[in-house]
Amino acid sequence: MGDPGETVRQDGAGEGDGLDRLWTPHRLAYIRGENKPADATSGECPFCRVPELDDADGLVVRRGESVYAVLNLYPYAPGHLMVCPYRHIADYTETSPEEAEEMGLLTRQAMTVIRSVSGAGGFNIGMNQGAVAGAGISAHLHQHVVPRWPGDQNFMPIIGRTKTLPELLADTRDLLAAAWSI
Repeated sequence: MGDPGETVRQDGAGEGDGLDRLWTPHRLAYIRGENKPADATSGECPFCRVPELDDADGLVVRRGESVYAVLNLYPYAPGHLMVCPYRHIADYTETSPEEAEEMGLLTRQAMTVIRSVSGAGGFNIGMNQGAVAGAGISAHLHQHVVPRWPGDQNFMPIIGRTKTLPELLADTRDLLAAAWSI
């Protein structure tokens, strides 16, 4: 390629924008909304199906009594996981006292485990409640635990418009599951 500011044809159709491409075709399923529940039907829900799989296939890193921790298939950062109740509920106000308590416990444990294996410097933790609040899967409650490091919002996502994930999800799952202790 030429200079970054130079107009470059990427595919022969129209004028290019001069940006390099890292192809991530696996994300097309996410963009198309595949495997997202259409409504509140638990049988259509990936968060209901995951616990029925073995841990490695489902990317489950920890199972509790009423909630579990699972890696995000479309992570914002390495180690990005979610804490989900087994029960198909949409809103945090619907949790039982046991579910709410265990969500907090697994979130706290996830932070400890992720720090121990990756040296994360901080975390973004949160729930998007409802589609209008940004929940990609609004029919099943889930809390995001996103590890952060100094400088992780560097030129790659901001200027390079690229996210880098240096580890395969299966390897991240194995690492976190092995390090998790109560």
